[in-house]
Amino acid sequence: MKAVIMAGGKGTRIASIADDIPKPMIRIQGKPVLEHQLNVLKSQGIHEATIVVGHLGSIIQEYFQDGKAYGMDIHYIAEKEPLGTAGALSYLRGWKEDILLLNGDIMFDIDIRRFYKWHQAKKAGITLFTHPNSHPFDSTLVVADEKGLVLHTIRREDTRTDYKNRVNAGIHLLSPRILDLLPDKPSRLDLDRDLIQKCIGKAEVYAYDSPEYVKDMGTPERYVAVCRDYALGRIRQKNLNHKQRAVFLDRDGTVNVYRKYIDKPEQLELLPEAAPSIQRLNESAYLTIIVTNQPVIARGACTFAQMSAIHRRLERLLGEQGAYVDDIFLCPHHPESGFEGEVKSLKITCTCRKPLPGMFFQAAEKYNIDLKNSYMIGDHDWDMQAGRAAGCRVIMAKQGLKNSMIDQILHQNPTNVFDVSGLAKQQKEL
Repeated sequence: MKAVIMAGGKGTRIASIADDIPKPMIRIQGKPVLEHQLNVLKSQGIHEATIVVGHLGSIIQEYFQDGKAYGMDIHYIAEKEPLGTAGALSYLRGWKEDILLLNGDIMFDIDIRRFYKWHQAKKAGITLFTHPNSHPFDSTLVVADEKGLVLHTIRREDTRTDYKNRVNAGIHLLSPRILDLLPDKPSRLDLDRDLIQKCIGKAEVYAYDSPEYVKDMGTPERYVAVCRDYALGRIRQKNLNHKQRAVFLDRDGTVNVYRKYIDKPEQLELLPEAAPSIQRLNESAYLTIIVTNQPVIARGACTFAQMSAIHRRLERLLGEQGAYVDDIFLCPHHPESGFEGEVKSLKITCTCRKPLPGMFFQAAEKYNIDLKNSYMIGDHDWDMQAGRAAGCRVIMAKQGLKNSMIDQILHQNPTNVFDVSGLAKQQKEL
C-alpha cells in the first residue's frame, strides 16, 4: 500500500486563519496538518508518501524536502495548473499497489491496518472511509447496503427524506485497477463525479463505517474545534487501536418519545433534550451507541427494512440539530409465541435482548470498548440490569435523556479550558 496526499487546495474558506500558505500547512499545536498526517502514517508502518502540490506548493516542498528529516520518503507531483481532486492520479497509472488516498486538509488518526484489511476482504475497487458528522444536511451522503456496497449518493442539492448519517470523510483506498479508468494524459478531474460515481453500480465501491476521528479544518470554526480536540488528546484516543469509552442509550423513552410499538417512521419523535445531550457527547471522548429491544420485528409488525427506515428518521432528526449516534444495535427477538404474523425464526430466547448484555458485547468487540469505563442510560429496570451485566455504570432516565445526565458523565473527565486566542498569529510564524 502506498500513500498519496492531495495537498493542492487553496483553502479560501479559512483565509482568515492563514492566507499566505497552503491549507495543509496550517499549524495545529505547532505543526502543519500535513506533518500530523505523515506522523500517523509513520506510526503505522507507512514510510513513503507522494504529495500532490499546487497552490503555493513550493512552501510544502521546502518544508518537507525529501522527508528524511521526518522519517519518511517523500515524492512530489507538482500541478502546473489545477487538475481537480483526481486529475493528478493519472501520473500514477502503472502502480501495482493499493493506494491510500488522503485529503490534505484533514486531521485524522485511524487504524489504517483495520481499514485496509476490510478493503482487501471486500476486494473493492474503491473503499470510502465513512462516518457520521454534525452537519449531514449540507454534506453529500453515502447510501450503502448491509454489506457496505455503495448504491448511490445523495448530494446537498438533492431532494431528501430520511437518511442514514454516513458521509465520505476524505480518506480512500483505491485498487490499482481503478487507475486504468483514468486518461493517459492528466486532465482536470473530480474524484467523486469523474471516478467514484462512475464505479458505483459496478460492485466496485464500498463504504467502511468507523467512528474514528477524521475532521477537516476548512473553516475557522472547524479549525478551532480541531485545535481543541488535539490539545485534549481526543484525536489520538479515537483510533480504534485504543480502548474506547461509550455511552450506551436505550431508544424508546430515552431518546425518542415512548410509544408502545413504533413500526412506522412518522411515529418517531425526539424528546426535547435528546439531541442537545447527544451533541455534547459527540464533542467528548465518548462514543454514542443506541442499544434497543425491538420485538415488533419478531411479532411480524415491522420488517428489518422498515426498522432501518425508522432509524434513518432518527438519524435525520438528530442531524438537523447537529447531533449523531455512532451506531445502533438492536435485538429483534421475542421469546413468547402465539402472535398472528409472527416470525418463527425470531421467536427464540437470545443473549442480546435486554436485560441480557449481548448487544453491549457486540459493540465492545466491534469498537474495542472498555465497558467498565462506559455508561448505560435508559428508562427501564431492564436497561439498568443489562448495563450492570455488561460491567457499565448506569443512569436511570425516567423522563428521558437530560443534559444533567451528560454533566454527571463528563464531570468524571472535566472539560479542559482551551485558549483559542492567538491561533491566527501562530500561523504567521510559519
